[in-house]
Amino acid sequence: MPLSKDITSLATEIIATLRERNETLSTAESITAGELSNAVTSIPGSSDIFIAGLTAYTSQIKISHLGVDPDLINKYTVISEEVAQAMAHGALKTFGTTWAIATTGVAGPGPSDGFDAGTVWIAIAGPINQSVELSLSGEREIVRNATTASAIGTFARILKARK
Repeated sequence: MPLSKDITSLATEIIATLRERNETLSTAESITAGELSNAVTSIPGSSDIFIAGLTAYTSQIKISHLGVDPDLINKYTVISEEVAQAMAHGALKTFGTTWAIATTGVAGPGPSDGFDAGTVWIAIAGPINQSVELSLSGEREIVRNATTASAIGTFARILKARK
């Protein structure tokens, strides 16, 4: 599904703001499986600010590549604010960026780990740290697209507030 004009516009603003501030971005994605990175890198000039994105679909990759503590996963599950934050902070460290955005949750069609489809956590790490919980409905693709849109929108608002 192509990106909406609103998301494209916000991603363009994000790139311009980060370029102006000489800041960089990375992603750590589970539920969005690269869609968030695609939303950013589909914009010309994104190579000035986007360093890397990692699709960490399994717990093992979250642990080995992002440094997520296995005890966090055991205690809270991968569908949690704590793990989303750990993923974002792991991307900051792994890729050496100013900012990182992480996504984790259940796209569906059914529940996972006791969580309903549409349960999502987004974490943004950097000079400002913020987490957002979403409860979405719809088919798998709708949940993933809404997660990507929410992550882009939330990050754009954080950057505007941080002037």
